[in-house]
Amino acid sequence: MNTAVFTKSLTDSRRALAGWALGTAAVGMTYASTYPSQRDNTASLPEALREALHIDATAAGYLHASVFGVILPLLAMIYGVSTGSRALAGDEESGRLDLLLAHPVTRTSLALQRFCALTVGAGAISLLVWLAMLAIRDSAGLTSVTPAEFLAQCVNLALLAIAFGALALGLGAAVGRRTVVLATTATVGMLSYTSYALAGQIGADWLAYASPFHYYIGGEPLKNGFQWGDGAVLAVTAVAVLAVGVVRFNRRDVG
Repeated sequence: MNTAVFTKSLTDSRRALAGWALGTAAVGMTYASTYPSQRDNTASLPEALREALHIDATAAGYLHASVFGVILPLLAMIYGVSTGSRALAGDEESGRLDLLLAHPVTRTSLALQRFCALTVGAGAISLLVWLAMLAIRDSAGLTSVTPAEFLAQCVNLALLAIAFGALALGLGAAVGRRTVVLATTATVGMLSYTSYALAGQIGADWLAYASPFHYYIGGEPLKNGFQWGDGAVLAVTAVAVLAVGVVRFNRRDVG
């Protein structure tokens, strides 16, 4: 199989990917290192907020509520959406897609190779986040979270980025308009997080199961380790939305 598109995608994005990986790891490390000073402040928060965000005074609880509950998933989503929206829709809007498809590469192969490049990028970012957490684990008082539990959460972080990246790539393949992709994925992301955070507060626990965030962090990997079922749901979701987009991509005229 010709992997020229995959290789070229990674080569062209190497600087941006390095920036994403280093920046995300630095942000996560900075916020995680504040745990000793923030540990005793959780008791002053309203009980409803603590319950909604699963906040407690433990290291896992702090990381769950802040670093891995808000900051890093937001960055992962932005990476996935921005990369996925450029993969096909960006090329189509700029007029480069026709030229690319004039080469001996099928539309399906093009979409899959771009998706594989996105997946490698998400994995690299999450790997660096994991290494950053291990680097400050002792000094920041995070030793109650094992390296395996950090790894479990970082794998889910990669899967979250891949799921939203697949959604953006699939939408781009289906409609060919980056503005539509960005608006749709932003709406899905906002509704997903809101439904996960507020489901318990409004007495609709079932609503959380419709959100990717439930499968990303609802099983509390920082306390319970790998949640294979949750990870499988994120992976299957990514494959499904990508497949739907590729089917539409193969049937429509490229603008």
